[in-house]
Amino acid sequence: MNVKQQLEALLAPLAAVVAAAALLWGLSAALLPPARSNALAERDAVFRTLLPGSETFTPEAHDGGDGVISAVYRGEGGYVIETVTGGYDGDLTLWVGVGDDGRVTGLMTRDLSETWGLGGNALRDTSFLGQFLNTAGQAEVGVDVDAIAGATVTSRAVAAGVNAAVAYVTTEWGG
Repeated sequence: MNVKQQLEALLAPLAAVVAAAALLWGLSAALLPPARSNALAERDAVFRTLLPGSETFTPEAHDGGDGVISAVYRGEGGYVIETVTGGYDGDLTLWVGVGDDGRVTGLMTRDLSETWGLGGNALRDTSFLGQFLNTAGQAEVGVDVDAIAGATVTSRAVAAGVNAAVAYVTTEWGG
């Protein structure tokens, strides 16, 4: 086989790979807008649960609040605030609904990397998370809030996130 035949033998598979890559890139570019739209719709549905009575949520500039506040969304009746605090085994991210009156209207653990079965229970332990509802920024583990059994550090991280979210709404810091 001469050099020309070898080059032609390589070009056909190379052209197929380039065509497949172009097709995949085109499909991903076409699917990106609907994926973003669906993610925002899902987020807003959760936000409506966390802040009852609000329908639209507008991102708001914030100063970070000592690194605890990572995002702020203004609704008609208050705010949904994303907080990030240090847990036992990494960061703990919460979405906290806070009404204009400074009361917690909803709480959801969005992300955590705590020990499964202990601190990981902060993800789904409704009796623990429910203790924060209607609080006004003074939630303290061992005083106002019972800790998750075996997960005091995680419980304190949740309380710190909730208290920071309320502080954002009730002080000059934020709202």
